[in-house]
Amino acid sequence: MKIRKTKPDTQVSTEKARILIVDDEYRMLASLQELLSNEGYHTDTALGGVSACERLTDSDVDLVLLDLNMGDMSGHEVMSFIAENEIDVATVVVSGESSFSHVSKALRRGAYDYIKKPYDPEELLNTVNNALQKVMLEKAHAAMQIRLKKSEELHRYIVNSSPDVVFMLDKQGCFTFLNKKVQALLGYNKADLIGKHYHTIVDPADRERANYIFTEQVGRQTGAWSSELRLRMRKETHESRHFEITFFPIENSATAKSSPDRILGTYGTARDITERKEAEEFINFQAYHDLLTRLPNRALFKDRLNLALAQSKRNGKHVAVMFLDLDRFKIVNDTLGHAMGDRLLQSVALRLESCVRKCDTLSRFGGDEFTLLLPAITASEDARTIAKKVINVLKEPFKLGDHEVFVGVSIGIAISPVGGETVEQLIQNADVAMYHVKGRGKDGYKFFSNSMSVTDSNRLNLERDIRLAIERNEFKVFYQPKVCSQTEKIIGVEALVRWQHPERGLVYPGDFIPLAEETRLMSDLNDWVLQTACTEVGSWLKNGHPEIRLSVNFSPLQVEHPKYVERLLSSLKTSRFPAQNLEIELTEDVIMKDLERMTKKLNKLAEHGVSIAIDDFGTGYSSLNYLSKLPIHTLKVDQSFVREIENTKDEACIVNAIVSMAHGLKLNIVAEGVETRVQLEYLKSLGCQEMQGFYFGRAVSAEQIMTRLNPPARSIAI
Repeated sequence: MKIRKTKPDTQVSTEKARILIVDDEYRMLASLQELLSNEGYHTDTALGGVSACERLTDSDVDLVLLDLNMGDMSGHEVMSFIAENEIDVATVVVSGESSFSHVSKALRRGAYDYIKKPYDPEELLNTVNNALQKVMLEKAHAAMQIRLKKSEELHRYIVNSSPDVVFMLDKQGCFTFLNKKVQALLGYNKADLIGKHYHTIVDPADRERANYIFTEQVGRQTGAWSSELRLRMRKETHESRHFEITFFPIENSATAKSSPDRILGTYGTARDITERKEAEEFINFQAYHDLLTRLPNRALFKDRLNLALAQSKRNGKHVAVMFLDLDRFKIVNDTLGHAMGDRLLQSVALRLESCVRKCDTLSRFGGDEFTLLLPAITASEDARTIAKKVINVLKEPFKLGDHEVFVGVSIGIAISPVGGETVEQLIQNADVAMYHVKGRGKDGYKFFSNSMSVTDSNRLNLERDIRLAIERNEFKVFYQPKVCSQTEKIIGVEALVRWQHPERGLVYPGDFIPLAEETRLMSDLNDWVLQTACTEVGSWLKNGHPEIRLSVNFSPLQVEHPKYVERLLSSLKTSRFPAQNLEIELTEDVIMKDLERMTKKLNKLAEHGVSIAIDDFGTGYSSLNYLSKLPIHTLKVDQSFVREIENTKDEACIVNAIVSMAHGLKLNIVAEGVETRVQLEYLKSLGCQEMQGFYFGRAVSAEQIMTRLNPPARSIAI
């Protein structure tokens, strides 16, 4: 982190300056010493803080390059030692510690500058030169002051060469003297200000404090004292800069101390500290704002929410928290890249800001999540109005370069006290309500109610467990056999995911798949299932079972992704799994969401040999026109129809129709959920080629499938 960039106006020689390098790492000491020595600087080193204090006590040092994190004595303790012993030395911190508290603490202790490790050599040399210029200039200034009594001309030279504004005020606060630096720093000629009141250059917002300093404090202070003020520049905009002003009362020594006539005026210096103040403000901004969108971050949002709750208890009004999650942002981010994703977030932030009042707080909570605080509302209708405005303003397309993208937003709303009485309760309950919107189709809003609490508390715990399960490899791929209806031999398997929970045992998909899809974890889980299944089934193909076909289901989120085909083919290539042995299973609603785009994707997969099956056929769209347009190879009859098969053909007319249609379209037909011999024989009579269900076996591990494929040889007694 680089804080200071300005250079002293007056250049002085630094040939005799001595630099002490302090660090507890020998390699860092050697590196810095070599760099500075090559530039002609006189350097010495101290290995650790204790050694540094000994060197500072015994040696004449002008500049210390100081690390903060040292084992024996920290850099902050070394700076305290310097201050306590009044050692006249400048300090530049060179440290890997860049937290706000450490930077702020170092600056408060008088550090000239702060450079973050690993350092940039050019930047470090520039900082060292600037610091030494300051040190040597101050030493030269001090030496000249000793000779002030000998030469009035020398005195004026020192004053006018000072890097600070030097001034004198009379008892009324009017300027009686100014050095030339006032023109360089503020733009005023000395003649413009002589005889004028100090109010002329003090920022109006600081005049009350200036009055206190120049009137009430004069005469109460002994010796010098300092304060910070903003002074206005001589420009039409009246831009202000920050100055540290040091005051010295001008006293008439011949007058009694209690006499009001003892103080003749004030002498002082004004040092420009604008860049230091801006650096401190920037550090503070970083701590409480999101740098991408410039919106308040989570910490600042919570602070303001806490304040709003305290005020609501006094005024009897309500506080609303809205949790906003962008829909389809991940697709934009993955397709167009993170740079475009960042631009989209910035554009979203600008639109959202147009929807809120001045008293509201809009924050970026993280990722593509935003939170909105509505303080002092009287009814839920106020929050509803804002929610509708947000939804409408985000419906319009966003222009990102040559691309036009659409995003929606899911909004959860929690209003105190029903939606929570603390900061964490309101945020969590708004998040819970938002996930209810996601679950019912996204792009809408919903208010939190107490009926959500138990269910969604479990949901949050389950979401956490799913994330951990992915990291800990707790998920397993099980395989349900598909058999030939004539031979009843295994000709394929459907890959199904199971969760081997360390406490709950084997967890089935119905208990976690819906939440995985809702929380965007399904895509990662599906990718893992595909990769694992291709590896395991691929080994079967190489070991005597080349006819086995692998069927894999894909979530809508995966299929809708613009790079779905490329990712799938890449996975096959990585695992060396033959495309002709893979069958992907899609539901009708996924296909019909965007038939034109889906047709292109499936045609491309079919060209590479991948088979496409329609899962749960007969439960979706009534229009079957798409079957002739798409490269469909297989129809899977939903198990709800198979269950209806009993002893008469009339009661199974739906299955009859589906099988007959499949034959007419020359499609393969797979019956799901076959559980009885009656169902098997009936489906055989219809000409159903493949079947799966509990009659042939439940989904089992890869090892168990291998046992069925390669049964142990029977011993023959002789």
